[in-house]
Amino acid sequence: MTRLVALMTICFTAGGASPAPIRVLFLTGQTDLPYHDWRVSTPFLRGVLAATGRFDVKVLEEVRGVTPATLAGADVLILNYNGPRWGDATESAIEEFVKSGKGLVSFHGVTYGEFYGQVFEKRWVAGGTKGWLAYPGIIGAQWEPSKIGHGARHAFTVKWVDRGHAISAGLEESFLANDELYHKLDLLPGTKVLATAFSAPETGGTGKDEPIVWTTAFGRGRTVHITLGHDLSAMSQPGFLAAFSRGAEWAATGAVTLPARITAEPPPRKDAVRLLVVTGGHSYPPAFYTLFEGYDDIVWTHAASPKEAFTPTMKDNFDAVLLHDMGETIGETEMTSLRAFVEAGKGVVSTHHAIVDYTSWSWWYQEVIGGKFFVNAVDGHPKSSYKEGVEIIARPVAAMASHPVIRGVGPVPVVDEAYLGMWHAGGIRVLMETDHPLNDRPVVYLGPNPSFRAIYIQLGHSAGTMRHPGYRKLVRNAILWSAGRLQ
Repeated sequence: MTRLVALMTICFTAGGASPAPIRVLFLTGQTDLPYHDWRVSTPFLRGVLAATGRFDVKVLEEVRGVTPATLAGADVLILNYNGPRWGDATESAIEEFVKSGKGLVSFHGVTYGEFYGQVFEKRWVAGGTKGWLAYPGIIGAQWEPSKIGHGARHAFTVKWVDRGHAISAGLEESFLANDELYHKLDLLPGTKVLATAFSAPETGGTGKDEPIVWTTAFGRGRTVHITLGHDLSAMSQPGFLAAFSRGAEWAATGAVTLPARITAEPPPRKDAVRLLVVTGGHSYPPAFYTLFEGYDDIVWTHAASPKEAFTPTMKDNFDAVLLHDMGETIGETEMTSLRAFVEAGKGVVSTHHAIVDYTSWSWWYQEVIGGKFFVNAVDGHPKSSYKEGVEIIARPVAAMASHPVIRGVGPVPVVDEAYLGMWHAGGIRVLMETDHPLNDRPVVYLGPNPSFRAIYIQLGHSAGTMRHPGYRKLVRNAILWSAGRLQ
């Protein structure tokens, strides 16, 4: 039975941007090798292309059964594959796709290998089985199995030898690779080498320049091959990212508009929230830092103490502050700076144990945050309590469901730390609550002073909470709202 996923036509969104996004289809999957791990590299490379804003990227993990109709919506195929043959029908569909004038990019593991079979002089030499004879023509190279290989992995310089090609135009003359340097490939006539690297004998190389990046024509189509890309460490090199991304654009369109520097993270927007993240006084899992990564609308800076964070210039340098520290007292200079920040209309997001913050300062906990955890009993108020490892379900308050902070969040069930017996100001506006007997009812709430953009999120003790999609969206929404970006 033909696999359903391969029969489905891959649909792409056209989008309204100009120029239209390039429609990319990754062909990957199927193998479980300890190296060339497609499960890791495909999401990474997909993210790299998506971050440029130039590509609309889809992934196909089961390629067998692909037909011309499956590929019809794509502009360029990317081969991230090191497995057995896909079969004559699928391979023919790929051939016709490229011949028709479309693009293809291949790299590293597909350069050669027993899974494709080593084709040399139009023979299949892996077990005597007929191979995909068109494949060398598609990537512009063939090889003799007994000769092809690479020396020890090392860092080496790759030099652009064709500076006039659209892919390499405007780039630095060379870049650093951290990879395996393939050698003894036999390029076919018509292949155009764009970059080479010296294969040093002391690393097991050939003692001569070897091709690293090249292009070739297949029918009316354009293909790009890069011998780099052994793992994420290799792919993260700026030179590889530029060659890969610019190569994909060229293969699809015949031109390059992308900049010389390509990164795996989306570039920040001009109106991105300038966030100051404050820690100290309490341990926390490293997963905490992932709450602020991968967004183009948040740029964050870390301070390890209130003294480092709360300076006279903070209101000019930041739009919002996220507190994940814990300390009952605060210095006079820090107090003055923080108050000026809040009264300037800047945002405050307080998370988890930060409810203990600056509780010696009545203005802070009574008017800004609207809550206080009592580390010790004070003036007749009993000591608050906590318990780790509690399954808490934070649910949106129906009357506040349209508030931007909880919009699209839904219930958040996590195993976290329960807090009980806290003081809450009468004017807080509760956005999320729980009915767990070991926890106070309010879990997420706005401070009592409506002129301040302050919010407290009680959850945030465990790594599991910080990785929960609902919690991550909640925190991001809170940051954007506090900075005035969500209405």
